[in-house]
Amino acid sequence: MRATSLALLFAALTAVSTPGCAGLGDKEIAFSEAEVQAALARHSPPEKRYAGLLTVALREVPTIRLGVPEGRAGISARMEITLVGNPPIAVDVKGHAGIRYDDQSKAFFLESPVAESVESAALRRELEPGVRRAVSQLLTAYFRSRPVYVLREDGSAQEIAARWLLRSVRIEPGKVVATLSPF
Repeated sequence: MRATSLALLFAALTAVSTPGCAGLGDKEIAFSEAEVQAALARHSPPEKRYAGLLTVALREVPTIRLGVPEGRAGISARMEITLVGNPPIAVDVKGHAGIRYDDQSKAFFLESPVAESVESAALRRELEPGVRRAVSQLLTAYFRSRPVYVLREDGSAQEIAARWLLRSVRIEPGKVVATLSPF
């Protein structure tokens, strides 16, 4: 079985094209912005309550733009902020996140999301810093438990190779690129 796995890994490595490959023997695989968006769409949007006074709810799956800003994942989302006893306030959020690979789950996650702006006609200017913090916390919790891509054991030869040989991961415009290295 081990010899078969190693043969598959070698075949996958020799089959992968590597136009931007940095090191000798390194190979790259990529997954697209559409694949990231589809993975997020499989999960329902969360809601977070703060001390029973404030609720922040993501009403739709965030839109992700890979590589905007450079090297990061841009995030656009529509949320609702509700203060006890008041109607919900619709808020448009723009932010960004990095990416990480979790070797135990063999999955990629957006990490350390930051809400750069929160915009709403009904939101008072002095409340914006607190709302940005609350929104960033909700996004952190949301992305922590929702992989944007999982390397399947029964996937393509490239995915099988990546499960064993993934060395690094980066975001480029429109895609996430994983570098595989036998060394």
